Amino acid sequence: METVNVPEPEESLPSTSISNDQGLLQWISTVDHKQIGILYLLMSVLFLLLGGVAALLIRVQLSVPNNNFLSPEMYNQLFTMHGTTMVFLVMTPAILGFSVYFVPLMIGANDLAFPRMNAFSLWIGLFGGMLLYFSFLAGGAPDAGWFNYAPLNQRAYSQSSGIDYYCIGLLLVGIGTVGTSINLIVTIIYYRAKGMSLRKLPVFVWMILINSFLIVAAFPPLNAALSMLLLDRQLQTHFFNNTSGGSPIVWQHLFWSFGHPEVYILILPSFGILSEVFQVYSRKPIFGYSFIVGSGIAIALLAFGVWVHHMFAVGLGLTVYSYFAASSMLIGVPTGVKVFNWLGTMWGGSLRFTTSMLFAMAFLVEFTIGGLSGVAFAIVPIDWQLTDSYFVVAHLHYVFVGGSLFGLMAGLFYWYPKMSGKMISEKLGKWFFWLFVIGFNMTFFIQHILGIKGMPRRVYTYPDLPGYTWMNMLSTIGGFLMSLSFLLLFYILHKSYKIGKPAGNDPWDAYTLEWTVSSPPKIRNFTELPPIYSYRAFRDLKENAKNNKHGK
Repeated sequence: METVNVPEPEESLPSTSISNDQGLLQWISTVDHKQIGILYLLMSVLFLLLGGVAALLIRVQLSVPNNNFLSPEMYNQLFTMHGTTMVFLVMTPAILGFSVYFVPLMIGANDLAFPRMNAFSLWIGLFGGMLLYFSFLAGGAPDAGWFNYAPLNQRAYSQSSGIDYYCIGLLLVGIGTVGTSINLIVTIIYYRAKGMSLRKLPVFVWMILINSFLIVAAFPPLNAALSMLLLDRQLQTHFFNNTSGGSPIVWQHLFWSFGHPEVYILILPSFGILSEVFQVYSRKPIFGYSFIVGSGIAIALLAFGVWVHHMFAVGLGLTVYSYFAASSMLIGVPTGVKVFNWLGTMWGGSLRFTTSMLFAMAFLVEFTIGGLSGVAFAIVPIDWQLTDSYFVVAHLHYVFVGGSLFGLMAGLFYWYPKMSGKMISEKLGKWFFWLFVIGFNMTFFIQHILGIKGMPRRVYTYPDLPGYTWMNMLSTIGGFLMSLSFLLLFYILHKSYKIGKPAGNDPWDAYTLEWTVSSPPKIRNFTELPPIYSYRAFRDLKENAKNNKHGK
């Protein structure tokens, strides 16, 4: 077999420098991309537990009307920390974890371009998250929502230090996220295997490359806003204080010029995961490779032109609203293209209904519901009626959970054998899938109806109005069902790791290079690689071997 040399990062480690049998200190000091990827995933799980507890407390408070389980002050802190945690400390680290673990393996590299920068990005992000949670012990957590609107974020309205910790913590998280994104860009551009042109990149790697550019462009407005807010609170500047010449609306512009690209930052990697999952479990090449990649690029470009649809109730004028309404509808087109590509991939394929495939197929349903409600918000009169209602909460969760998290779950069950070397229990995995799907829809679908009936979000209690009580109770029951499903997931992962049967190198008959190495991979990923003919390099290798065996 003809082989090609493996590109080496300048700081790459020799193959004998790290052993998986070493202890905690080695994990803390590691610069190996696979171990850092696992640490990112463990960080995500840690904050998922914290953010999940906050969500359950919120749902207990809202389960019945006129409830005094939580004080208004504590409720404000909990819903702020829940949203901030899930966006910045759960979804983002999970995405970075899969990215830094699998991108080098999928492009034939032995590590990221800057291994020490990779480790720095992880630890500074973790420190930022811990600092944010330290605010509970320092006089009170932030309490103005994960969007932290002015003037509620000013000291006159929030005198505790919670919002100061919010600013510093998210600045540190942002530094780590941008650092990892730069690392991924350099790695994908300069350390691909010989012969792997951009047109031969796996779809997941393409989505990570696009996503990394999106992060580098989207985080500066947020960091600027956080810095100005910190100056407002600590040095009495007036960036967002309208009584002294500032403008609270500037905060909204800066935040949402980051916040709407952030929606696509969280969903594009899941698009990449689904593209790998659908083709492997359909036993077909991805339908419309160029269209999937092109639509991903279009989404990234359009993502910066839609942020004002979060501000239709501000009063910016019909001309502005007309432009952003049109752009918000337009961005649904490339997203819809991907859905049709995935349906085309499954059409006529030999489907395998693994847990990973079930999550991928459920994604199509849940994310489409979130996308359709998003298009509804692009229509200004509808937005005026439904803004700041529970319809927004439902839409947000169908995009973030029904979209991003379902995609990440598909990736977890797809790649777990490669990361652990053990097969996961499909029977228990399907129990988890159905429990999670039922709990998720029970929790959030009913909130569309609550929003239409007029229940506002961000309120710690509500009067006993017709329909409010039973719908909120149903939503709370669904939330606890989702929590139960996650306990089952942790049990499944632990049991599979301890007593699961060995996975082998290629348990799924997969298409990409990560399945050519051992499970789990050794510290040095590759010493040699097969020639690269397409984005399905491993599949090409197996087909060539099969043809040679039969003398074709």
